[in-house]
Parts: sequence; C-alpha cells; structure tokens
Amino acid sequence: MTYNYFEHSLEDIHAALQAGDITATQLVEDTLENIKQSDDQLEAFVRLHEEAAMEAARVADEEGNFDNLLAGIPMAMKDNIATEGLETTGASKILSGFKPVYDATVTKKLKDAGAVILGKANMDEFAMGGSSETSAYKQTKNAWDLSRVPGGSSGGSAAAVAAGQVPYALGSDTGGSIRQPAAFNGLAGMKPTYGRVSRFGLFAMASSLDQIGPLTRSVKDNALVLNAIAGFDERDSTSAELAVPDFTEKMGQSVKGMKVAVPKEYFEEGISEEVQVQVQAAIAQLKAMGADVSEVSLPHTQYGVAAYYVLMSSEASSNLQRYDGIRYGFRAADAKSLEEVYKKTRSEGFGSEVKRRIMLGTYSLSAGAYDAFFKKAAQIRTLIIQDFNKVFEDYDLIVAPTTPTQAYKLGAEIDDPKAMYMGDVLTIPVNLAGLPAMSVNAGFNAGLPIGLQIIGKAFDEQTIYQLAYAFEQENHFADNVPAIGKDF
Repeated sequence: MTYNYFEHSLEDIHAALQAGDITATQLVEDTLENIKQSDDQLEAFVRLHEEAAMEAARVADEEGNFDNLLAGIPMAMKDNIATEGLETTGASKILSGFKPVYDATVTKKLKDAGAVILGKANMDEFAMGGSSETSAYKQTKNAWDLSRVPGGSSGGSAAAVAAGQVPYALGSDTGGSIRQPAAFNGLAGMKPTYGRVSRFGLFAMASSLDQIGPLTRSVKDNALVLNAIAGFDERDSTSAELAVPDFTEKMGQSVKGMKVAVPKEYFEEGISEEVQVQVQAAIAQLKAMGADVSEVSLPHTQYGVAAYYVLMSSEASSNLQRYDGIRYGFRAADAKSLEEVYKKTRSEGFGSEVKRRIMLGTYSLSAGAYDAFFKKAAQIRTLIIQDFNKVFEDYDLIVAPTTPTQAYKLGAEIDDPKAMYMGDVLTIPVNLAGLPAMSVNAGFNAGLPIGLQIIGKAFDEQTIYQLAYAFEQENHFADNVPAIGKDF
C-alpha cells in the first residue's frame, strides 16, 4: 500500500495531499485496490461506488484545494445513510436497487468538505442486530479474528477501519451500534448527544434514539470527523440549534482532579471476567493519571434492555410501514391485489429479525397492550434519565465497560435473540437518556480488543474526548494492527 492508514493519521494524510506527496486519485486507487484484495475475507463493504469515488478524487486534484482537513481522503458510509444517485439499501432486500434522490445532511457535509465516499459498509438489516449477521447481502468478519463477529449494527464500518481499508467511517447508534463494534474491533467510536448530528437522510429505525457518529482508529481522528459532521439542521426537527465547538480543544489537557463515576450495576452478573479485569485495570490507570474515581449507582439500569426493546420496536414498526413495494425498492412478483403486494413484498423483502421487531412493536402499540408495555417503558426511560442527571450533578464523566463480552464466534447468538439483545445492556441506557458516549480500546485479552465506555453530560463531547485522548496517549493501544491489516 502506498499510503498506510495504520501509520498515518488524518492530519498526516492531509499534509501529504497538501504537499503533493500523493494525489487524491492515487490515494483512492490504492485504497480501492487494497479493499478488493482484503474484502473477499472481511466482507466489510456491501458495494463500492468506484466511478463516483474516482470522479470526486479527480475533481479534488484538479481544483488543488486541500485546505479542508478531509478533502481527498477516502471513507466508508454505513448503508443506511443516503447518498444521492448511489444505491443505498440498509442491507435489506426490500430496498435492493434503491438510489436516493438526495444526500443525507452528513453526506452533504462530507462532500462539501471534499471527502471521497468509497462505498457502503455492510450492517445488520435496517440496523436491527448486534453482529452484522442479519444483513441480506454479506457476512462481515471481525478484523482481529475472521471467525468472530465484528459487532453491529455498524459492523461493516468498524471492520473496514480496523482492517486499515479506510481511515474513517460513519455508523449509526440506536442502542450501541457504534460503540459495540468499536469495542469488538479496538476502535474509537463516538455516539454523540442526541441532536448533535443531523438525522436527515438516515434510514430511521427508532427516531428518538438514532444518532450518527464516527468510527476511527484514534481519538483525535474521531474528534476531527465529528467537527465536520456536527451542527444544526433545519431539516431535522430534533436537531439542536447549538454552536459546534472544536472537539479537539481539550485534548492534551490534564485529567487530574476530573471527577469520574463508575456505576456498580455495570460490573454485575453477566459481565465476563475478561472484560471486568481489563476495564478495572483501565480505571486504575485513570486513578494513576490523577482522576478522582468513585463508585455510584444507576439503579434503573436493569430495566434498560426491556424498556428499549419495547420503545425501539414500537418506533421501528411505525417507521418501516413505508416499505410496502409501491414507492421504491423491491416488489414481490405475482401479487394479484394491493393487499397481496403489501403482504408478499414485506414477507419476502424483510429478514426474520426485522419481522420480529415489527411484530413486537405493533403489539406494544396496540390498544390492549399500550398501557402495559409502551407507556411503562416510557416511564422507565424517564427514571433512567433521572439516574444519569443525579450522577452528573457531582461528576464530570462516567466510565464502564462497553460490552459484557469480547467478540463472540460467528453464529453463536444469531439464533438466540434474547442473548443478542442482552449484548446491548451496557450501551442502551445512554441512548434512552440521549447522552454522548464513546468506546475506546482498553486493551486486549487473548488477542481480542476490549472496550472502555466513557459517558458524558449532554453536549459535552469535548470532556469525553479529553479523557479518552489522555488514556489513549498513556497506552498506545491504537498502535496494534490486526493480522489482516499487516497483509497490506
């Protein structure tokens, strides 16, 4: 590889393009070639948009304007984020062949910055899953061990970055779908505050929970990408009308005296010994760096998964009504009436996990079940928000494991939905509360990464980055390279 993404940060690549040491066209050509060499094994990409990527690189070289940090640099886009004229399917058969007529806001922001979108990263169908195994198209592998899952639903985005195919990617996080694959692949993955990044153009699963964020190898690269995609958008009614700070501003500042909370509920039954040992070691290191660390309680954490799957499925059942075989995407053959079009298209076009969640959500919203399920889940969500608010009255950040286990074997949980749902037990509360949270690499056990989750106050991503950067600089876990990346 002419330009090794394991050895160079976004700032390094930017400097090389500015200096003329490499052209955007060369960079994209080399990147595409390396993806073709490695993706037969990894299967991180659903599809590559080679012609569009090469055209964007050619324009960048002709204009010669590399003032913007991301100009001319390739990236991967999760397959549920709209790109005008380029097939975007949410990894679902029901949207096969669908080409959006507009760009998502984050897509437009990246294009305006001169970024080169190489293609669409694989994912769980409509972001419903925790292992990327529900995709209708491919089975993405973990970059560190090809026999294991990459996490989900942003597994393709994470695997592509971890394997060195691209320097950064965008994912979406509804209940942990950026942070969990970041943990499984040893990356920095940020789920921003709800409303920090526009959701316009993101295929909605659960509109009150979804949020777009970046996946990168390093904390600073992550903050630089968030700088580019954050901001108010009048097309998104939930977008926060707030100024966007420089998310790198606090990096390098001492964490001495920072008040950090550790919730006891995040270390209880179900959290593997390997994860507990590594995360406790990370917490000890934060203490050694001068952070003031104390144990706290988030008592309603135990109800988070149950509340989430009622609320998320209810919103998903409503959002997915639009996929009916009439307006776009797949339509079943041989339907003899309008009702048959709906039934056959949705039966054949949706996978089993999507159907399961639609049925659960539809039932939760029904007249006989609304009070018992949806209303009660909404009340639990309020209690979880209050738990976080109480802790943040006295603390700057919360740290905890990102996932209960390390990456598990392919096929181990796909037939056990309950087991897979419990994999989100440590990430879901953050989405219910709308808070920002990041997973960073806390180290390795048996060659597999383990994630440390850092949770912050609403719209205080800067402080998360401050602690994450200080921890990263102390350990240099990001310097490790998976075997598949060494082939480059």
